[in-house]
Amino acid sequence: MTRTYSPKVSELVRNWVIIDATDVVLGRLASHAAIILRGKNKPTFSPHLDGGDFVIIINAEKVALTGSKALQKKAYRHSGYPGGLSAVTYAELLEKNPTRAVEKAIRGMLPKNSIGRSQLTKLKVYTGSEHPHAAQQPVPYTFGQVAQ
Repeated sequence: MTRTYSPKVSELVRNWVIIDATDVVLGRLASHAAIILRGKNKPTFSPHLDGGDFVIIINAEKVALTGSKALQKKAYRHSGYPGGLSAVTYAELLEKNPTRAVEKAIRGMLPKNSIGRSQLTKLKVYTGSEHPHAAQQPVPYTFGQVAQ
């Protein structure tokens, strides 16, 4: 009889991956980053464990949006008070705080529970090409097809 393999937390190996967001469509970037954060690209994937890798995203201000999404798509947030809904277009959001735009897209693709919140802590987003994680020796991630 074969038994189903279930990885233990002590057996998990977490690597560091670096993604350059220059001219990459935001949705494609978010979906690939979410897959890596969840660990779905590993053969030891288990939905009840946080077995994904750390993801560093650089050049967040150079991410691309297709069509007229930059002017028409809005990013919403709520203060928690009645009437506290505010909205900005993605053009304004990418100009003012591009890391928030990338984090918001990736957060929407992760599970909405405690595992999703712990996976989001392994995401590091930076504007520019500098990051403080050189000691972790991140491996560059390449997309299969980047053409828009």
